[in-house]
Amino acid sequence: MKIIMGLGNPGKEFEQTRHNAGFTLVDFLAQKFNLDLKFDKKFQAKYVKTEIIQNGVAEDIYLIKSMGFMNNSGVTLRAFLDYFFDNAFEEDEGNHLIVAHDDLDLALGQFRLQKGKGPKIHNGLNSIYQHLGYKNFWHLRLGVDSRNGDRSINPGDYVLMKMNKEERALLQKAIIEVTNSLFT
Repeated sequence: MKIIMGLGNPGKEFEQTRHNAGFTLVDFLAQKFNLDLKFDKKFQAKYVKTEIIQNGVAEDIYLIKSMGFMNNSGVTLRAFLDYFFDNAFEEDEGNHLIVAHDDLDLALGQFRLQKGKGPKIHNGLNSIYQHLGYKNFWHLRLGVDSRNGDRSINPGDYVLMKMNKEERALLQKAIIEVTNSLFT
């Protein structure tokens, strides 16, 4: 089983921003597997559950995007896990949980899949840590830094800026690589 939550902010004004890299991944996976994410108000999220056959083995896959704001991602994830896994999804099940998010500690186009390790500062992850009570799940860190050493833009403002066509292509390339490594 894999539960893949993409972090981002809902709304047209946040589309194609660096901060929505996690949403971009979930949208790519939904398109790749021809799935429709449906909104459910009890989680304030869009999600879909499917089964994928890999190497002759069936695997349940859940894709989820919080429709609350980034800083409340933990509320959505906790409600989702409690509902589908009857309050039984705890830290030892972190092997099944992948949270995809933007990461300013990595250059645009880079990614890392690391258990229990995220960027120095990320309010969406902090919300998840608080509501789950642990960090020991897979962090899919999608690099979004294309400032080339220029730190004159506030990081909070920078991640909310829209990416240009070339930047979106670099993120897309990383997402394809991630997908190929997760779903062989």
